[in-house]
Amino acid sequence: MSEFAGLTAIVTGGASGIGLATATLLAGRGARVACLDLDPSVEAPLLGFKADVTDDSSIRSAVDDAASALGGIDIVVNNAGIGAQGTVEDNDDAEWARVFDVNVQGMVRTSRAALPYLRRSSHAAIVNVSSVAATAGLPQRALYSATKGAVLSLTLAMAADHLPEGIRVNCVSPGTADTPWIDRLLARAADPAAERAALEARQPAGRLVTAAEVAAAIAYLAGPLASATTGTSLGVDGGMQGLRLRPRK
Repeated sequence: MSEFAGLTAIVTGGASGIGLATATLLAGRGARVACLDLDPSVEAPLLGFKADVTDDSSIRSAVDDAASALGGIDIVVNNAGIGAQGTVEDNDDAEWARVFDVNVQGMVRTSRAALPYLRRSSHAAIVNVSSVAATAGLPQRALYSATKGAVLSLTLAMAADHLPEGIRVNCVSPGTADTPWIDRLLARAADPAAERAALEARQPAGRLVTAAEVAAAIAYLAGPLASATTGTSLGVDGGMQGLRLRPRK
């Protein structure tokens, strides 16, 4: 499949998890892809650039270097993010600021740096990674949910602002995905097997979402086949947001 032939993309947090799955899929479909990450260790044909999304000069430098190496930027995947657990009283102001800095302002910094390149593209698309936590109340996820709700709102505002420039902006909203972050979460649980079973059970599909499934949704929104789609959130959550199934017997 070569639907992305001739197109270029940057993926933040592109060296692992959903980011790496997305970068690999886009490259496999013909795009030239640069992964921006704190540890940009990726294999060819992917290009790696060290970037810290909480540092404006770092992300601007990485975006400029990636654009120079790729010959421009057509697609931005804002994937870099971190997790957080607890109720509103379990994290102090510094932690709230830190998680928002990565999950929300990191997308702002990356998009801002990439916009001059996107404006020159005849196929310009931004895909932000939100979460089902933006629209479904989940226990012990107050801070994380607040950041992902902000990402959803940011996506809609960006879509409105940049549509006249020919830049589409959408987001994906995964359910609980089987990623390194979940592995670390489970490792801290008193009973990792029971915790994993509980996470699987709360998604109607009865299993965690895979990184490859989220990547496929990102690729759709970023690609030419979605040229009429902007300001949309695409759920990849095993039915978690919209379905209300009866308990399995």
